[in-house]
Amino acid sequence: MDEVLLQAVRESGAHIGVVYLLQDNEPLLVMDVEVGMPAQLVKPWARVRLNAGTPVAAAARQRRLVWVPDHEELARRFPATALAAPYPFAIAAAPIMTGRALRGVFLLLWPESHSCELATREKQALAAACDRVAAILQRPVEHPLSRAGEPRVLTPAPPPAPEQHPESAVCGYLDRIHVGCLVLDLEGRITFVSAAAAELFDGDVTGLLGRPLWEVAPWLKDPLFEDRCRAAVIGQQMTSCATRCPDGRVVEFRIYPDPSGISLRVAPLDVDNPAHMNEPESGREALTRAEVFYSFLPLAVALTRVLNIPEIIDLVADHVMPMFKVKAMAILVAEGGRMRVMGARGYGQDVLERLDGLPITSDMPAGDVARTGAPAFFADVHELRQRYPHAEGQDEMSAWAFLPLEVHDEGVGSCLFAFDEPHPFTVEERTTFTALAGMLAHALDRALRYDSKDRLAHSLQKALLPRSLPEIAGLDVAAWYVPATRGVGIGGDFYDLIRLTDTSAAAVIGDVQGHNVTAAALMGQVRTAIHANAVAGASPGNVLKHTNRLLIDVDTELFTSCLLIYVDLQLRTLRAASAGHPPPLLRPPNMPAEIIDVPVGLVLGVDPDADYPTLQVPFPPGALLALYTDGLVETPGIDLDHAIGNLAGHLTHEPQELQQLGRTLLEHAPHTSQRADDIALLLLEHRAKPMG
Repeated sequence: MDEVLLQAVRESGAHIGVVYLLQDNEPLLVMDVEVGMPAQLVKPWARVRLNAGTPVAAAARQRRLVWVPDHEELARRFPATALAAPYPFAIAAAPIMTGRALRGVFLLLWPESHSCELATREKQALAAACDRVAAILQRPVEHPLSRAGEPRVLTPAPPPAPEQHPESAVCGYLDRIHVGCLVLDLEGRITFVSAAAAELFDGDVTGLLGRPLWEVAPWLKDPLFEDRCRAAVIGQQMTSCATRCPDGRVVEFRIYPDPSGISLRVAPLDVDNPAHMNEPESGREALTRAEVFYSFLPLAVALTRVLNIPEIIDLVADHVMPMFKVKAMAILVAEGGRMRVMGARGYGQDVLERLDGLPITSDMPAGDVARTGAPAFFADVHELRQRYPHAEGQDEMSAWAFLPLEVHDEGVGSCLFAFDEPHPFTVEERTTFTALAGMLAHALDRALRYDSKDRLAHSLQKALLPRSLPEIAGLDVAAWYVPATRGVGIGGDFYDLIRLTDTSAAAVIGDVQGHNVTAAALMGQVRTAIHANAVAGASPGNVLKHTNRLLIDVDTELFTSCLLIYVDLQLRTLRAASAGHPPPLLRPPNMPAEIIDVPVGLVLGVDPDADYPTLQVPFPPGALLALYTDGLVETPGIDLDHAIGNLAGHLTHEPQELQQLGRTLLEHAPHTSQRADDIALLLLEHRAKPMG
């Protein structure tokens, strides 16, 4: 395996190569062996899930070669990877197959200076390597491959040394130019150091050789310098940064990479010379990029959790607008061939009205970007006017970034960032904005899916609950259903009131296990069964018994709690039976509310022979009956009996009409804005003097 990898790297001209193997019985790719990447950079990429947004996982899922020629394309297609590895490189990932079976992925990296297409010899080297690894994996082996442990890190072959310059001549040359020079291997160990560099690190040449640079100079162990070294190794391009030594001197490090390590040139930097401080690689731009990278980490994490579009807009506005001095932003989603504004900041209503409803085929940047998937950056009005003459002056801004919102290579919409002053976009800014748009697209897609799911769930829930309750002379009735927090799904709580005679009715409340379509369908079956058996004249206990057998016959594997109470206004009585449901509360006239201790049978759908005893209690005029589900009283860490007692106390001390009383009880429910359970509440009051 090691020989195959080294040969593929040599023949393709790549500077980094990796072999991933598929973990047995798990959708996971594990790094088996790599060359060209420092060991400290391997850990975040050593294990890759097949559903991850990386080129490696994409090659495995799609069973084909994935080629990404530059970092801007990486940011567009794999935004999370681009943010985690913000360095310029080209990457090719190819699946390792034995027949139709996926066995792993072969990965190669080149500097971003690579041409935009893979050369024939590079494709051949990669294909041959995949075939050779597949053949190795089909052989019987005595010892298992190291896919479960740490990957093997191979040492690349060093470039040949020029024989015409003896070592003493090279050292003499470096000493005479008074510039510090040192060479590090890929793990950061010093393999060569000049006298000037040794003096900078307060050591002698012999004592420094073989030691890690960050051990010799702990003051270099900072995010900026480490980031520049990683950028050099991964991107194979010269980088630089300026830093301050412990003695106060400012020195510049120029970092020159090749596949075997990096060479550093160290020289004092004249901080009083403006020409030096304004050099592109003086460190200011790198520090800004590091700040941007670390600032985006919490945003990336937050976007994976948010399922609400307004919260997504707030997150992006709060993080991005101050960081890049963005004056206005708008998120547009393609719907029915038109662009719809989902959220915005900094724009007036007149601008949003012009953007909202634009045909996606119109000659305007937002629609073009959404349609083509290619980002567009305009540093000033002149650049915008050249490409889109009709877009000039639409928002009175001076620079714009239009970014595509794509999910799995399908367009979702576009994102607009606008600046009130001309703004030349650096390559780094373009990449960062493009990666941000990728993360934003996935967050919006999840939010839109959850929003659609919630609307469907709540519509179905509403259809399954009674549209209205029958009017019974002498009985006031009020009912509420409060759904759980967005994204939880369809609730299983239900209530009903069934007319039995002109002076009697059956009050029902229940809770089906689960929050899905199956639970909702079962809720409909339970309501129908109870209604049919109640109007047929069965007692409350027998109604629950028949319903229990029905649920066992349909074999739903879901349980249902239920409370059924017959209210007889003529006899002034209540007859109640319970299938594992919280007890009802009764507030007699001019007395405290009390818990009715109804005998509790098993929940419906468990035991075909379960019995449900019936309890009869008085229900005089002026009395009030409360039926509820556990969402009204149950909260983690609180005793349920204590919570029900608190509810009885509220019922006692709130002598209000039913509608106001119900709202008061719901306000006192022990839940938060992230409520995980729905609530049903049914209140019945026996009027002292029946109307009419």
